[in-house]
Amino acid sequence: MTAFFLRQAPCSYKSVLKPTRKDLARLQTQPKPTRPRVASDIAIRTVEAEIAGLTALIESLGTTLAAPLNSALQTIIAARGRVVVTGMGKSGHVARKIAATLASTGTPALYLHPGEASHGDLGMVTVADVVLALSWSGETPELRDIIHYCKRFAVPLIAVSSEAASALSQASDIALILPTAEEACPNGLAPTTSTTMQLAFGDALAIALIETRGFSASDFRDLHPGGRLGARLVTVGDLMVTGDDVPRLDQSASISDAIIEITRKRMGGAGVVDANGRLVGAFTDGDLRRALPRVDLACAVVDHMTRAPVFVESRLLASEALRIMNDRERPIMLMFVCEKGRLVGALQMHDLIRAGIV
Repeated sequence: MTAFFLRQAPCSYKSVLKPTRKDLARLQTQPKPTRPRVASDIAIRTVEAEIAGLTALIESLGTTLAAPLNSALQTIIAARGRVVVTGMGKSGHVARKIAATLASTGTPALYLHPGEASHGDLGMVTVADVVLALSWSGETPELRDIIHYCKRFAVPLIAVSSEAASALSQASDIALILPTAEEACPNGLAPTTSTTMQLAFGDALAIALIETRGFSASDFRDLHPGGRLGARLVTVGDLMVTGDDVPRLDQSASISDAIIEITRKRMGGAGVVDANGRLVGAFTDGDLRRALPRVDLACAVVDHMTRAPVFVESRLLASEALRIMNDRERPIMLMFVCEKGRLVGALQMHDLIRAGIV
């Protein structure tokens, strides 16, 4: 130990405590060390791994998965019952989301927990249903009873796995074999890339069913009546007044008649119709104010109405009607609703605001 210290370069305590000018100059010219962006590097690497998995999935959808996906699609459409989606662990969480997406887009579906299935919940599955089972390895032991049940009662079984030779894939009627990909987990264990691929595949299946069934925005609204999404899908027909509540005037009406009708219906105006009920004009509070200084109350409304007024159909989305009302130099506060030219309803800007159409 003594020899070791003797080998050190000799220095005085002064040189240690007080650096020279040369030392200070050297320190000032050296770049300051930066902290490595460890967290962001890991995050980027994780996303890149999952992108690689999705890229492989895209390639498979155009090749090896094309035929079985079409078979699965036709099997689900032909089923008289529901799609029973099942899976264990992380695949189970993905299965829940797939079931929810299918159910909200026109394909009746539910999630069945494999463990609960073995203790009575298999009674949820009927011969009219289709079972969609997710297992990345295809060897999930908890799926055994569901597989046996499907084979016993001839319930169509669709497998989503990455192993064609697995027990699940071999027992299924249709095997959807996803391409293998490296997990983002550094140990290659935690389901990350695999669950992302399963989730994306479930979305692809749901969208394929939407387009094949012709599931429309109106159908979507029926299943999403609440929240902001429900408000966005409300139609004009849901909000408009109809029948005797619609402010309307005959072509023979006078301004005096118009004042009575507008005051009674309290919508800020009235539609002017011909003998066949077709909308030919609109007479509003603004038209009344412009007419009063120079005419008397016996004058005909048709001489002061707005001809060829803007109108919409009842099936139009309320959000689109709002755009039409606002997309003018002077926003329209009262919108008329016609079917084949005949006046059938009326809608105020306030009705749209109260419904949350903003």
